[in-house]
Amino acid sequence: QVQLVESGGGLVQPGGSLRLSCTASGSFRVVNIMGWYRQAPGKERELVALVSRGGITNYADSVSGRFTISRDNAKNMVFLQMNSLRPEDTAVYYCNGDVMDYDSKLTNYWGRGTQVTVSS
Repeated sequence: QVQLVESGGGLVQPGGSLRLSCTASGSFRVVNIMGWYRQAPGKERELVALVSRGGITNYADSVSGRFTISRDNAKNMVFLQMNSLRPEDTAVYYCNGDVMDYDSKLTNYWGRGTQVTVSS
């Protein structure tokens, strides 16, 4: 059973910073693309950032230059450093990953999410 578990959310003032972490656990060969998505109240879930196993990154325009995604392949972890946070960044942030099992089958998994609230 594969699980993605996020941590690091919380309440922060505008202009502040937070660092989210996500760990993939269970029995699998590797985790390929990992990413972060977010969903604000009344809105659809949207992509925030992706990172390949080789370190190639992709960001939503709304966070480019403020957020940085990174990963530790040895620990099956992905991180999201969020700087210059704005009230519109308030959302539940979800970790996502493409996990390859020992039969080389790829399955996409989601974490349960962590709340990020940006407010004064």
